[in-house]
Amino acid sequence: MGRHQINWKGELNLSGRRFAALVSGGGSTMKRIGDACLWGKLNNLIELVLVVASKPGIGAIEKARELGLPDDRIHVCNPRDYSTPKAFGQAIIGLFRRWGIEQIGQHGWLPLTPENVIEAYDGHIINQHPGPLDTGFPDFGGPGMYGRRVHCARLLYIQQTGRSEDLFTEATAHRVTPEFDRGSIIGWTSMPIRPDDTVESIQKVLLSAEHQLQIDVLEKVALGRRLKPLVRTHRLVPDDWVPLLEECKRLACLLYPNG
Repeated sequence: MGRHQINWKGELNLSGRRFAALVSGGGSTMKRIGDACLWGKLNNLIELVLVVASKPGIGAIEKARELGLPDDRIHVCNPRDYSTPKAFGQAIIGLFRRWGIEQIGQHGWLPLTPENVIEAYDGHIINQHPGPLDTGFPDFGGPGMYGRRVHCARLLYIQQTGRSEDLFTEATAHRVTPEFDRGSIIGWTSMPIRPDDTVESIQKVLLSAEHQLQIDVLEKVALGRRLKPLVRTHRLVPDDWVPLLEECKRLACLLYPNG
């Protein structure tokens, strides 16, 4: 376990950035990051201090307990419990300040992060997205695009365009802004799409790459390395194909109503 020691009952002896994970689902990425903090490449670099869930009863809460986090470091902060986005944001900021959070990751986090949270932690919130993005242009992000919906939209789009240059998908890490999936891209990893791939097969293969990408980006953050925004040399979706993209995203939401 190296120099990092856990003693939740006493003072924390932390040697790196204090990290909070925002979660809304199973928590598989949060668990992988937590393991990397304890025994892997993030040991002595990043400390998972706090987990904030957007709803009760999700798998991420149990995974946080498996990592050894006590209940006072696992909080449910449901946007439905607050009268305004600002009040929701103030509750989140209060938790971050209470535990001295320096870096935040959104891992399967479904709510739109309030603007006051983004202002308070500008440049220190990174979102995990399971598909290719193209900042400022039409892509496979935006409202409703999460989980299997993203894989479905990408697969439908590839099947309809029939272009060889589209036979891939990506996991993405990007800065968080007040709009869904619009922040600058700071990391991506690609996988080829095969003729026999399905939504489920893509999800299975890409998820591990998503986990590793988030860990790699956090390592760079902790080491003080500059994360230069990644910009595509060619548009992900040509102008003529934007209506098709929107239709694929619409169908994906219908086919996967629960994401």
